[in-house]
Amino acid sequence: MIDVHAFPLGPLQTNCFVAVNGSKALAIDPGGDPTDVVGFLSSRGLSLEAIVNTHFHFDHILGNTALQEATKAPIYGPKDDDFLLKAQEGGGGMMGFPKVPSFEYQPLEPGEHEFVGDRCVVMHTPGHTPGSMSLYFADSKVLFVGDLIFQGSIGRTDFPGGSLETLLQGVREKVFTLPGETVIYPGHGPQTTVESEKQYNPFFREGAFF
Repeated sequence: MIDVHAFPLGPLQTNCFVAVNGSKALAIDPGGDPTDVVGFLSSRGLSLEAIVNTHFHFDHILGNTALQEATKAPIYGPKDDDFLLKAQEGGGGMMGFPKVPSFEYQPLEPGEHEFVGDRCVVMHTPGHTPGSMSLYFADSKVLFVGDLIFQGSIGRTDFPGGSLETLLQGVREKVFTLPGETVIYPGHGPQTTVESEKQYNPFFREGAFF
């Protein structure tokens, strides 16, 4: 079973999640200086197996290079977001935010994978960005969604490649079909559950108009 630890990092306090199973760890979306993450891994004697980016906006990838240099872990991300690495939204530098150090990554395809010894289904959940991915660990009943959906809200769709209709459809078809007790870990803010968002998220109430 996976044990999840959250580290809000970077200028937008993006949730970097460290999923731990035994002596192995997986880092998701290191959006800033990963010093606290590296210290946590060291203090627990954990080996970082991989770094996964749910999408390539700068506030989710800013700490990639530093974390990789400290741990030697490979970086995975969505190929469909590659264009963002050349834009301000992914490369940083907009509105005074820092530039993102360049990094190499391996494309992560949708489908079944294994991380930290646990089965993971990588789901393509676009709308916030064209390549946005969600990571579902069924046995541990946890779902990492990046900026797809938040507690009582959804991710922005006004950036290049965004689509409100696509995002809403993806949540309904891929998130809301999971068991209600599944814990959702979003890129910003507190965790929530599938059932809670189905019932209370205003973007999905009957008759909602956005």
